[in-house]
Amino acid sequence: MKKKKIIMLLFLLSLALNVYLVGKSIVMKNLFEPTDEEEIILSEMVQKTIESDSYKRLAEKEEVIAIKTDVNKFKGGVFPYNLEVNVSTKKQTYHFSCHDKKCSTMDISGWSYSIYQDEEPRLP
Repeated sequence: MKKKKIIMLLFLLSLALNVYLVGKSIVMKNLFEPTDEEEIILSEMVQKTIESDSYKRLAEKEEVIAIKTDVNKFKGGVFPYNLEVNVSTKKQTYHFSCHDKKCSTMDISGWSYSIYQDEEPRLP
């Protein structure tokens, strides 16, 4: 009888852990991975970033090493407030976001640490 209760407890713990892990992965995917539509929008945002005056001034002063897109639905949850283009240099990573609701232009909205301060570019 006691052995049956222990097995049932282990089964319930295992079931709860699996439900938690699957739920967490689904939530994380929905919050931080772009949908197909967002992928297309992010591609267009990269092009607008490269064409922006802010980027051109940045590229004149610093060597651009990498450009990466980012989705964060905690920042408002809807276009364009949840999408960002990150431009990395040796000094900093500059965050570009839409200047207006229609995303007609991209501007620097902030900056953060760049891994390239401590590491070399990955490409040979």
